[in-house]
Amino acid sequence: MRILNPFRAGLFAGLGVLVAIAIGGAVTSLGTVLTYVGAALFLALGLDPIISWLEHRKMPRWAAIVIVLVVFAGVLTGLVFAIIPVVVDQVNKAIAAVPVVVERFTNGDVAVWLNQTFPWLNVQQMLDNLLEWIGNLDYSQIGIGVLNFGITIVAGLAGALIILILTIYFTASTTSIKRALYRLVPASKRPIFIDIAEEVSASVGRFVMGQGALGILNGVLSSLMLGVVFPLFGLQVDYWALLAFIALLGSLIPLVGTISASIINTLLVLLFNGPPSAIAVGVYYLVYMQLEGYVIGPRIMADAVKVPGPIVVIATLAGGALLGLLGALIALPVAAAIILIINRVVVPRQDTL
Repeated sequence: MRILNPFRAGLFAGLGVLVAIAIGGAVTSLGTVLTYVGAALFLALGLDPIISWLEHRKMPRWAAIVIVLVVFAGVLTGLVFAIIPVVVDQVNKAIAAVPVVVERFTNGDVAVWLNQTFPWLNVQQMLDNLLEWIGNLDYSQIGIGVLNFGITIVAGLAGALIILILTIYFTASTTSIKRALYRLVPASKRPIFIDIAEEVSASVGRFVMGQGALGILNGVLSSLMLGVVFPLFGLQVDYWALLAFIALLGSLIPLVGTISASIINTLLVLLFNGPPSAIAVGVYYLVYMQLEGYVIGPRIMADAVKVPGPIVVIATLAGGALLGLLGALIALPVAAAIILIINRVVVPRQDTL
């Protein structure tokens, strides 16, 4: 008996380890699916405040859901058919212009400006190394890379369609999903759970909706400034639609997204249009980031959960490392929900001990 019990304990411990490994492998394999579900759920939570606002205006919930979904689908369709073709066309033009840009760097004003401004960079040596690297490229591998990039784009579009379908389902079924979740909680603790869950849902919804509004605002203002205002003053900005799209995507990622997109856009303008346009674009984005950080953002996010700056950076990096771009987008609402739960549950419990 003394021999059997340790053997039995070891057997069950080994089986537990194997089950844990199997569960971890299943979660890893389903990572993409879970990301789609999480993204759709957060989009549905972002649309829910609009539906609730329409309900408060004496509109039936089913009618509010239909109106919001139709407008949401219409906006996405308009973005796809109005922006994506322009962006793809400008990407192709930008790729075709790369040899001209290299020539400008070699013999034109850009190389002279860089040599005068940053003499320690040794620009000519860098350009020679770049041209040598381009000459030694394996073009068969480039073709494979282009093919893989195309496959990735198709997979991304398929994922976006899946997220759209799931968002429509979750938006239409938000009430029933919440009701089913609440029934899993013991009746004695159900009221406080419902109160916290509704507050988390509303706060995360406002957070998602506010971040989406900031992204659209940055994209629209970037398109107006880069495509209309700057050319009026003789500062040509090529591929402005592509740059505005990058700005829109960047602003969807809190804190680090806007500054990253601004740096990328400024460098691209320097690459394709030279220092004067790049300086103007850089100054514009510096002004915009100040307005977004201190004026626009606080007003839009006034009712959302406040997330400290370090937590924003850590959550964004962790979400991006685990689940890519979608993970970076989802990380902040998750962090906001966790902070709210800690403030409403953990801290009051600790105060009573």
